Amino acid sequence: MESMTTASTGGPRWLSDEEQSVWRAYLQATTLLEDHLDRQLQRDAGMPHIYYGLLVQLAQAPRRQMRMTQLAKDVKITRSRLSHAVARLERNGWVRREDCPSDKRGQNAVLTEEGYEMLSRSAPGHVRAVRQAMFDRLTPEQVRSFGEIMQVIATGLEPDGTDADLPWLR
Repeated sequence: MESMTTASTGGPRWLSDEEQSVWRAYLQATTLLEDHLDRQLQRDAGMPHIYYGLLVQLAQAPRRQMRMTQLAKDVKITRSRLSHAVARLERNGWVRREDCPSDKRGQNAVLTEEGYEMLSRSAPGHVRAVRQAMFDRLTPEQVRSFGEIMQVIATGLEPDGTDADLPWLR
């Protein structure tokens, strides 16, 4: 690919063979990991991984509640997708919505006691799946390096302006 155009001619900087290999390994690993965790949670808790993540965010929030807009931002999903997910979690009795007292247009998502209990029952199996799929395969040095690498990537992708096209703003 590099012979097609080069950076010196103003064209794209094609990935080297090593970079292409790393990129494909990353895509394969993240796809397989997400599928692995999704299947485990569907089997053991009857919910997809994204819903589990929402319950975790709410469990860790003060008074087990968050503004819907903040929850969408923290989980990195669109407000529409969050609304659909919270509706399903509400039907399961795990979350309820409440009007936000400080903003009449806003709503809070609140983790119910039943939702907290579901999360508590689901967490041991989920952490076993995460350990088995990722951390048990890595040395302590690899875990440290992986964390540093992911932080560099996440920091570089964080927006620096309010007009960015971000999922939670859609």
